[in-house]
Amino acid sequence: MRERLTTLACALGALVVFATLFLHGQALEQPRAAAPTTLERGDNGLRAAMLWLQAEGIRTLSLRERFHALARHRDLPAQGNLLIVTTPVVTAFSLNEANALDRWVRAGNTLLVLAALSDRPAWAAAGFVHGDLSLLTGLDFVLRERQPGSVSSWPSAWSARPARAGEPGALPGFLQLGQPLRSTLVANRAHAYLAGVGSAVALSDYMPQVWDVKLPRSGFVLSLAHQREMGQGVLWVRPVGSGSLIVSAFGSLFTNRALGLADNARLLANIVTATVAADGAVLFDDEHQGLGVEYDPARFYRDPRLYATLGVVLAVWLAWVLGSTRLRLPRARASAPREADLVRTTGVFLARVLRPAAAARRMFEHFFRRLHARRRSGTEAGSPPWQWLEQHPRLAHADVQQLREWYADAYSDRRVPLTRLHNLIVRTERQLAA
Repeated sequence: MRERLTTLACALGALVVFATLFLHGQALEQPRAAAPTTLERGDNGLRAAMLWLQAEGIRTLSLRERFHALARHRDLPAQGNLLIVTTPVVTAFSLNEANALDRWVRAGNTLLVLAALSDRPAWAAAGFVHGDLSLLTGLDFVLRERQPGSVSSWPSAWSARPARAGEPGALPGFLQLGQPLRSTLVANRAHAYLAGVGSAVALSDYMPQVWDVKLPRSGFVLSLAHQREMGQGVLWVRPVGSGSLIVSAFGSLFTNRALGLADNARLLANIVTATVAADGAVLFDDEHQGLGVEYDPARFYRDPRLYATLGVVLAVWLAWVLGSTRLRLPRARASAPREADLVRTTGVFLARVLRPAAAARRMFEHFFRRLHARRRSGTEAGSPPWQWLEQHPRLAHADVQQLREWYADAYSDRRVPLTRLHNLIVRTERQLAA
């Protein structure tokens, strides 16, 4: 009974360790770059923008489906809606859904693309996918060659360092900034989107690049604002059918940490006011940032089947531990040692305590006795017959000379190689017996 109680205590301790490592293990992990989704509460999430619009009475929707689903949303009006898309994305856009999005915009809706071109938050450290942006907007962007000293307007650029592997959102070779770099949007001229907007601020966690828009072959694009530090355009608008397309080269304008800076909130309010109808809605593209319709952690943890399954697994595991686990090892019966083990053990013992010179002398004594028995001469048993060995025709003179040297070393209490001496004695006896 005592043994089972001990086993139960150990099992409960193992459960505590498991819960500590896995249920609370997120605090030990490296922080991950916040994705621009409406569920993300981190720096680069869009949850603050969504909650603020809801508090102002504006209908919002987290779009967790491909753009084909826009036409199937019967709860949305046919026109007067605003879709906010951030790039780069996790899930690439397909040609079919880009065509569906184009039809949706042409029907009288607005697409706002927040492209991390002139800023680089942590989730866009690797840069943007040019094909995705061109597919959505019909615009091309070219990288401007940076002139010497062009970063002098960015006071925090001096703190940039190469990103290290394992950092959130980092890829080797990119320059991570010691503190977020501010880039400022200022208006080119008066426009409804920029009414009351003195400036808007974007934040970069990595050294940004400078891009210029390439005008399409057909139609035009209106540049509304530029970046104060570098001078390139950062906000454009283009009519598409009955709707409009707005492209921002700053992807972090309306993120959680930037929405309250400068006039960012005013800029978002102006765009929403000008593009969203009374019964319209503001949609946030969460699908292409990895937040699909099937992803609902709250629903997963509310499901009672999860806890029923965990209870069954825990009960089976405890039953197996208490019924099959032995804490006391079975007694092992020691078998009687064999003759070879005894000989080996005795030899190891003698090898540790017997001096090589004494062992060599004993080997020579036995060798000379065997020679005396073979010769049956009148010499004294055990005395070295060196003259007879040297004159024997079957023995090499070098072997006999080596035996004499080792004999002298043994009786002078000097170290003798016992293995080589044994082999030489055996070879000599074989030659004598041939």
